[in-house]
Amino acid sequence: MRFGIAVFPGTWSDRDCRHAVELAGHEAVMLWHKDRDLQGSDCVILPGGFAYGDYLRAGAVARFAPLMESVAAFANNGGLVWGICNGFQILCEAHLLPGALTRNSSLEFRCMPTWLRVETVDSAFTAGCARGDLLQVPVSHGEGRYVADEETLAMLEREERVAFRYVRRDGSSAGDESPNGSMHDIAGVVNARRNVLGMMPHPERACEQLLGSSDGMRLFESVATSVSGSGAMPVGAAL
Repeated sequence: MRFGIAVFPGTWSDRDCRHAVELAGHEAVMLWHKDRDLQGSDCVILPGGFAYGDYLRAGAVARFAPLMESVAAFANNGGLVWGICNGFQILCEAHLLPGALTRNSSLEFRCMPTWLRVETVDSAFTAGCARGDLLQVPVSHGEGRYVADEETLAMLEREERVAFRYVRRDGSSAGDESPNGSMHDIAGVVNARRNVLGMMPHPERACEQLLGSSDGMRLFESVATSVSGSGAMPVGAAL
């Protein structure tokens, strides 16, 4: 399978994502922000970093990049789009996901391991997990506090669109161990069609046990298995 990895000025997690994809035995192509060709990608990853320097606010400028026009069309046509950290911020700014990411409640940049609980398996990104599975995946952000109005939060919970939630190591509520103070301890959400995922933690940094955890590899493998099992042609080939 082919993963397309977006590269914006200021992106720095693109090589980490490429390494994870290739470690999983799949092909990775880099997608420059000024281009519109998704090069036949089966899944597009918007990686972490500071796209366009995060001017105005995180993701606010990147959402207008030429590449994002194709990404939005790809997503609207059912293609898989995966936003990680800054990529999650971009997806929210582009209105491909609800809510917003704001300054951490601590007002500090946090780079640390966190525990995530899988809240839904009804997506290509989490189908390889079991509901309630605990994954150790690091975060690295200063603006990762997920916020939304009460109606949106209720909708996400009701439709089981919270993909991951921050928890303690034993799976209990994160409480004061939350890295950013996200509402409902939300670490990741999917769209209504469940083909778009945004998450603040970095699974590409948890793909080798040498680095402390290989739990992130389960998500890359889940996407690949879901695509190969569907027998679908790459949506991006027509764009």
